[in-house]
Amino acid sequence: MPRLPTNAKAVANDLESAAKLLSSIMETSQQQVGLDFAGRSTSKMVYTHGVTLWMLILQRLGRGKTLEEVVSHVVSHGRDLFPDNKRVREQSLSGNSGAYARARKRLPVEFIFDFSNRVCNYLGEISEPFADGQRAFILDGTTTTLAPTPALKKAYPPAPNQHGESVWPVARLMIANELQSGCALLPQIDPMYGENNASEAVQARRILKQLPARSIVLADSGFGIYSVAHHAVHAGHNFLFRLSGVRFKALRRRAVLIDEGPGHKTFHLLWTPSDKDRQSTPGLPADASLDVVIHEVDIPSDKPLYLVSDLEWDGPTAATAYRRRYDVEFDIRDFKVTLDAENIRAKSVEMFKKELYTSVVAYNLVAQFRRQAAKLAHVPPRRLRFKGVWTTLKDRLLVQPACGMAEWLSRYDEALRRAAKMKHPNRRHPRTYPRKAHPRRQKSTKFVKAQRKKTTAEGDPPAPTE
Repeated sequence: MPRLPTNAKAVANDLESAAKLLSSIMETSQQQVGLDFAGRSTSKMVYTHGVTLWMLILQRLGRGKTLEEVVSHVVSHGRDLFPDNKRVREQSLSGNSGAYARARKRLPVEFIFDFSNRVCNYLGEISEPFADGQRAFILDGTTTTLAPTPALKKAYPPAPNQHGESVWPVARLMIANELQSGCALLPQIDPMYGENNASEAVQARRILKQLPARSIVLADSGFGIYSVAHHAVHAGHNFLFRLSGVRFKALRRRAVLIDEGPGHKTFHLLWTPSDKDRQSTPGLPADASLDVVIHEVDIPSDKPLYLVSDLEWDGPTAATAYRRRYDVEFDIRDFKVTLDAENIRAKSVEMFKKELYTSVVAYNLVAQFRRQAAKLAHVPPRRLRFKGVWTTLKDRLLVQPACGMAEWLSRYDEALRRAAKMKHPNRRHPRTYPRKAHPRRQKSTKFVKAQRKKTTAEGDPPAPTE
């Protein structure tokens, strides 16, 4: 056997541990949800549950590859994924995507959810502590538009306006990303419009239950309300939320000044729910209250930074920690734009969830690879560019021809070293605490244009332009 490259032994140990972890997850998933991971009814079946699951992940790692592209890729470069089969051995497996398409429909969404949830939770739990041995997670909400099919429009109604209903179904996602590494938990998914819509506060209460014990939760002023703070504490977490100016002034009237310094003030408060809080959050105990501190910190902005927390931090420390909240904006960009997860092609609710869950796993695999590369470079994971790391992973590992284990370890080691060089430049000025709305990216209108073209060709007048 050829000599392994530098750091390859450590890599091999990591790979062996990862394989054992995934095997354990698969076995537990099979027992809990009563599913067969192999899913192989006959010896002729090639697209088992396991193969199909990994191909869904590979589609997102390939930035939304089509079914034909991912089948061609696996048949050419990843035949080791397939079970023992005569067509695989003879390399006569068809490159048509029909069998894979049927396998995707066969794969139960409950199994994908269980598998993805276990992988994402595990990566969140092994992250480096942020402060005092505690991990920190950043909450934020985002939306995604889906294909305008009847099933998706019914489940996730489009945005209404004065002219009626728009074209695209809209789903609201609640994101919880680990602060140090950027690894994400599975998001909460709800309609943004319609009778069954859910607010960000309601989604936040649910996702708080997914966090590892004793986490620190960071969130913007949209979450700086009593109900979210109450549920964070009830779930066993600490919190650091931004407050709106109006809410801070209301709480300030009942607070007591306990610390003051150049550019900052800290107040102690026994935070109790208002009548409005009780109306929006039924079930709060009659004696509900939280022992918190609120901070007013001057920053390079027109307005001070207002924070509320149950942590025993002074104003400058809390402000420095809160500065990291903006990292989740880049995580969402990496997930939606770099991996193109905002353009999921699914036409049914079940397939949308399957693609979304496996897309989060794909994102986390890149984040985990970035974490390994950062360890090699002796820098924090977020110091490395996500897009550069993803490009290295894709070009150096995913699109290479099949090879033996020793050769693959060599490629992996080289990919890690190249990824370790994908550093962000050192910024002369630190980030501030921006409060700005980012412009929406242009969405494709090919579907609507195709429908208009079809209607015109059939002799009917074209639909009016919105």
